[in-house]
Amino acid sequence: MITLTNEDNMDLMARYEDNHFDLAIVDPPYSWGKTTKKIDIRKQHIEKNWNDKKPSREYFNDLFRVSKNQIIWGGNYFDLPATRGFVFWYKHQPLENYADGEYAWTSFDRNCKMFDYGYTNVINYVKRIHPTQKPVPLYQWLLMNYAKEGDKILDTHLGSGSIALACHNLKFDLTACELDQDYFNAAEKRLKQHQQQ
Repeated sequence: MITLTNEDNMDLMARYEDNHFDLAIVDPPYSWGKTTKKIDIRKQHIEKNWNDKKPSREYFNDLFRVSKNQIIWGGNYFDLPATRGFVFWYKHQPLENYADGEYAWTSFDRNCKMFDYGYTNVINYVKRIHPTQKPVPLYQWLLMNYAKEGDKILDTHLGSGSIALACHNLKFDLTACELDQDYFNAAEKRLKQHQQQ
């Protein structure tokens, strides 16, 4: 079952008891640079001020409370416990002024792993509905390598909904929320279209 809600993630997490979810896979804002409120014709999505503020300490406290394990994109930007289990997504970025990839902090006590998947405006291009939209194959790889059959998955920053498509494909239960109404509507529509195919 996939449950998507348009709400604040603190409200969502407050409804669940400790360790309710087996795995949280989240992509919170890093607050690494300016954002604008304009339509970027090339990227085909509306950029907003979602990246202006990092999640609070209370957010991370609740995330660790309701989930047994966590994968946190941009974990290198946050004050999190030491881990040897980082995930690195190698994007094959062709431009020198862009990062070669992204890091995800994980709570797993295992060696660092890399997911090699080019994802640019040229390689594996898909129309994006969110500025930091990640590819469905990335979430499928995370689920296949870090989740077990029957695990309940949590996402507190749904964004484009890529994780929902991956959970649908691999038959994982997902509970996810998105605060922004426009992004939520677009992600919900994307999931419904995918489920109908």
